Amino acid sequence: MNTKLTLTIQKQVIEDAKKYAKEKGQSLSHLVENYFKLLTKDEISLPQKQLSPRTRKLRGILKVEDNFDYKQVLTEELSKKYGT
Repeated sequence: MNTKLTLTIQKQVIEDAKKYAKEKGQSLSHLVENYFKLLTKDEISLPQKQLSPRTRKLRGILKVEDNFDYKQVLTEELSKKYGT
């Protein structure tokens, strides 16, 4: 069920967000909804002290399929690079 939400945001931020949404072929509502989903999604628990501030900031921005095999992709890319 969809519900309306009223937000007060700086005009320039709204204009920039609308431009970004248009470039991505999405509605602004869809972008905001996805952002809220990301904010509220349960994350894998790691002690925060193990991560640098830069890493903490970047955490969670990449999304891959559940069955993504990074080792296979890494192997393929290294094979391309070194021709093995």
